[in-house]
Amino acid sequence: MLLRDRILEAAVRVYGAHGFRGATTRRIAEAAGVNEVTLFRTFGSKAALIDAAIRNRTAREDAQHLPAVPGDVVAELTAWAGSIHGHMRRMRSMIRKCMSEMEERPEMSGAACEGPTWAHKELRDYLHRVQEAGLASRDVDPMIAASMLMSSLFADAMGRDMMPSIYPPASSAAEQYVRVIARALGITVTPRATKRPGASRAASAPAS
Repeated sequence: MLLRDRILEAAVRVYGAHGFRGATTRRIAEAAGVNEVTLFRTFGSKAALIDAAIRNRTAREDAQHLPAVPGDVVAELTAWAGSIHGHMRRMRSMIRKCMSEMEERPEMSGAACEGPTWAHKELRDYLHRVQEAGLASRDVDPMIAASMLMSSLFADAMGRDMMPSIYPPASSAAEQYVRVIARALGITVTPRATKRPGASRAASAPAS
């Protein structure tokens, strides 16, 4: 890993654990395995380092993209939503810190919101293409539908640790949110496969 990337990764971990004030340059330098002088030579200040670290973690280059031409809409949305949800879950400590410090350091919210803002735009544009292709009703505003799905993913990612009982299983959460939104948009949703009652017990029963 390049030195700059190592420092950015360390800064995100330390910031997520301690917040801006607790993320001292000494702590970040120790986590990155460098000296503090290297941090200042590379980024100029702690504020610039933290800002770069957050922007780096919300970068969209490696994100899963929705196709230009919609096909299996539910499958495409489920794969995309799963990747967004997983990313939010991995970044939840950093996101929570940004939210808790928003009043004190409003400039941090700009860096933290870049990724979600881009994701919402991509989702909105994709849903518009789905409507244009005749695969969804035009009665629902794509922006509203995109906001509803993004809000569900965000609330789940941030709140699951505190209230696990109110959310669907993590392994199927993205799919279930997508299916609700898809139905609201009039998109054809095939029934989910269900297990025959007692099938799992019969399969696990020892042979006589």
